[in-house]
Amino acid sequence: MDETGPAQPLPYEGVWRFTAPALDESVPQARHAVRDLLVRQGVPVSDDVAQGLLLIVSELVTNAVRHAAVLSPTLAVEVAVGPEWVRVSVEDDHPYRPTALETDHGRTGGRGLLLVREITREAGGACDVAHTASGGKVIWAALPLKPVLR
Repeated sequence: MDETGPAQPLPYEGVWRFTAPALDESVPQARHAVRDLLVRQGVPVSDDVAQGLLLIVSELVTNAVRHAAVLSPTLAVEVAVGPEWVRVSVEDDHPYRPTALETDHGRTGGRGLLLVREITREAGGACDVAHTASGGKVIWAALPLKPVLR
């Protein structure tokens, strides 16, 4: 007779969400908050995946500050950790749904979503943009906790 019940979540699993003003100083604050959360919860993430994740947070919060602040003075950052993955998302109230621009070597900037897509792909994860029920958008990236062996 099997006496095992439903699997208990691992100690580092959960969902954490915080809001921040759509200001430049929120970029490093969000990155530090996510880094501190990963350490505090004991998330077993490799250094490469953690660094990629923090760069993604910086890029997504920067984009929200630069492009959505006029209609969204506040943004939300969410971190969800499962047994084998970690997902970060940035939500704002601006309805514009961005698309990753093609590489234009003559431009400075405008490549943040390309960078997010590339980091995510290299790690074996996924990323997307979705509309929210309130008419804004959420941009997310999910990475495996363990690096993909190539």
